Amino acid sequence: MVLIKDILSPENEGKTVSIKGFANSVRKGKNNVFIMLRDPTGLIQCVSHTGESPFELTDTITRESSMGVEGTIKQDQRAEGGYELHIGSIKIFGLAEPFPLKKGHNKVYLFDNRHLWFRSVRVTSIMKIRSTVFESIHSFFKENGFYEIQSPSFVGGSVEGGSTLFNVDYFGKKAYLTQSWQLYAEAMVDSLWKIYTVAPSFRAEKSRTWRHLTEFWHAEAEVAFADNNDIMDIEEKLIKYVVKTVLEKNQRELEILKRDVKILENVVNKPFLRMRYEEIIDLANKNGLKLEYGADLGADEERVITSKLETPVFSMNYPIKLKPFYHKPDPSDPSHVLCNDLLAPEGYGEIVGAGQRVDDKETLIKRIEEEGLDVKDYEWYIDLRRYGAIPHSGFGLGVDRLVMWICKLPHIAYAVPFPRTMRRLKP
Repeated sequence: MVLIKDILSPENEGKTVSIKGFANSVRKGKNNVFIMLRDPTGLIQCVSHTGESPFELTDTITRESSMGVEGTIKQDQRAEGGYELHIGSIKIFGLAEPFPLKKGHNKVYLFDNRHLWFRSVRVTSIMKIRSTVFESIHSFFKENGFYEIQSPSFVGGSVEGGSTLFNVDYFGKKAYLTQSWQLYAEAMVDSLWKIYTVAPSFRAEKSRTWRHLTEFWHAEAEVAFADNNDIMDIEEKLIKYVVKTVLEKNQRELEILKRDVKILENVVNKPFLRMRYEEIIDLANKNGLKLEYGADLGADEERVITSKLETPVFSMNYPIKLKPFYHKPDPSDPSHVLCNDLLAPEGYGEIVGAGQRVDDKETLIKRIEEEGLDVKDYEWYIDLRRYGAIPHSGFGLGVDRLVMWICKLPHIAYAVPFPRTMRRLKP
């Protein structure tokens, strides 16, 4: 199949080619019909003139009709891409009814019609970048000796707290949709040592912020004999690898999105900042917030903290009350845990949550009880500390948040093909 990108070159001028696509726009004059044909790789203007055999047929074409076109390539600097196709023959696959999407629609209407909005050049560009992000995540882990492992979507207990669990009737038993693969990863890391997954996670987030979804894609990793500093090194290398790949493969898409790539280049070329929780609180207050020590950081606080940064920053060693039971207390200060959140610059905030795991049985049981959870639900997880426990660490990357930041989108829903939020279940 010949694609538009393959024919936009001087050596093709005067040649007859056949291409397929959709009518991105149609402009009809008295003597000419101009069809801007679109395929996944670009646009080309197709022209039909009065008196030529296909003119009557092209005159019936509507916006978003699908077709195959055969014609001659002509150079024309006025046209998109510098070339146009003079139509010799045309075959209509599907004649479109009046297309419901036009300029000026609000966000709700566009997401109600996401199945059609998907055809826009801007959305297509975001999805191409998203594809590169997923591809490069897998490539990074494979190149660094990780095994890809899957875990169940139906689970019997919580990882990130019961308030965000989706309940499921599992043949008369209570079950939940997974919030994370982490607990299962900690079982599998004992044998494989370096593992990862890329899979959906589900959280019944009642938040309506610009960065929350109820179903999101999670790139998670677990590493044996790694401490909190080791896992931060891996996180940093992964993000640099992904951003570098996007810069190399998606220059055209970044241009279409009008993305200033200077920040992305900084991410690749400069070391990430590493700041303890108390330093982050000080930075927030210097930027106008009034946070007390022990305050949790949400989207609004992280936006202020990162708005003036040029690289991501690791926010490390939070107070123990702010983090889930599985984080290892800091031996030098047990009121804090060995954890890190990676915050993206430009106001985007947390994209990765990570840390060193509890590797002592009694400490783990105590932490589970402190969070009001039933120890019986975690017996198999506690078993991992009974039989040769090892130090280990891991992280979870919100892939949709990463795409949102790389593309500099105003809301995470734009970064996802068909987003799911507390207000949206279709299309």
